[in-house]
Amino acid sequence: MKSGSTKNELDMTHGSLADKMLLLALPLMATSILQQLFNAADIAVVGRFAGAQAMAAVGSNSSVINLILGLFIGLSVGANVVIANLIGAGHRNRINEAIHTVIAVSFIAGLIAMTVGLFAAKPILTMMGAPTEVMNSAILYLRIYCLAMPFILLYNFASAILRSKGDSRRPLIALALSGIINILLNLLLVIVFHLHVIGVATATVVSNIIGSCLVLWFLMTEEETFRFSFQKLRIRKEYLFSMIRIGLPAGLQGMVFSLSNVVIQTTVNSFGANAIAGSTAGQNMEFISYCVINSFGQTTVTFTSQNYGYGDIERTKKVFRLSLLIGLGLDAIVVLLFMLFRVPILHIFTTDEDVMVFALIRATRVCSVHFLIGTYEISGGALRGMNHSLLPALISIFGTCAFRLFWVFAVVSRHHTFETLMLVYPVSWILTGIAMMTAYLTIRKKAFAALEKRG
Repeated sequence: MKSGSTKNELDMTHGSLADKMLLLALPLMATSILQQLFNAADIAVVGRFAGAQAMAAVGSNSSVINLILGLFIGLSVGANVVIANLIGAGHRNRINEAIHTVIAVSFIAGLIAMTVGLFAAKPILTMMGAPTEVMNSAILYLRIYCLAMPFILLYNFASAILRSKGDSRRPLIALALSGIINILLNLLLVIVFHLHVIGVATATVVSNIIGSCLVLWFLMTEEETFRFSFQKLRIRKEYLFSMIRIGLPAGLQGMVFSLSNVVIQTTVNSFGANAIAGSTAGQNMEFISYCVINSFGQTTVTFTSQNYGYGDIERTKKVFRLSLLIGLGLDAIVVLLFMLFRVPILHIFTTDEDVMVFALIRATRVCSVHFLIGTYEISGGALRGMNHSLLPALISIFGTCAFRLFWVFAVVSRHHTFETLMLVYPVSWILTGIAMMTAYLTIRKKAFAALEKRG
């Protein structure tokens, strides 16, 4: 870390790499894991104290929430790349304008996401065929949750600004505080006041308000280059268009990805409430595994953006190699531990043996090979860091999204079993990983040759 006015800024373009990448990736990983643990706490509280139907009502909404938020979360990736490129290229006089554009976009995006969610909750859940016994609770949960969307997006965009300069520690602090509040409110509202899904959703809203406000306060107390002020809030076309060019493909990828998961969730719903609850319980281990890989994917984006903007080809290559090696290695260890202790872990969420059957199927078919996603998450992150966002989005759309839809409608329709449905994940990860790695190596060669010509 640098000292003085840039004490929270990490120098990514000089010196050693592995230790600096870990300085960014580990807090990112901890932040994501904490977030998933807090989400898991929601599931565990309702599963233990409100029953399988309440657990199914909460679990059936995860793919819907990701669908609504997907586009805007992708734009935050664009914000990260835009600001990191400005830092790497030495254009510090333009950074503050970009930051205020990013925050202004987050406010607008949050209001849009909230409005869409409030009005679309019932139609989407009806279309997904959620079981009658959980429908009303699921709609209620989603509508309350939607009130948190402006604050969820503010947190993500503000955190992207801090990550662009290597500060992943303070977003972790904000999340840790809000997560603790979330758990305490869950216990109070569900166990003491018996509010069930209303209590879990309300706790989510309150905790996200606190977390987002804290991250915004960090930006308001930054040194001048990165300091946020409401008086300077303005959208500047230059930075907005750059955010859209880089972030929109990632956002569309996220939306289409979530859409395919909505279709898969609809198929899970066809197996009944026990399958929904079991799939939800098993999914929590995958979420933790994804946190490991995603932290290195985001680290790859940031380090690649700065070093590519700086013009250092060899260092940019090394960023990719280290991310792949460390990220896949750590995630493989996490997955192995989950497989060894899968039964006691799943019992945290449910003791219902009918639910456990489905949870164990998901764990063994999906979580056991979850580290495979690193092949396309990290190579896709490297491409985005080099300002190539459309190609990785298209590969992900066809590899993980279109293929999954094909699997559901062509394979599962003929072999309608939960086991067959779960196989869609590892097969799609292998296909997408091969395609993304090939694309990265091909684009990298051309991009670096153009960089060398520019001198």
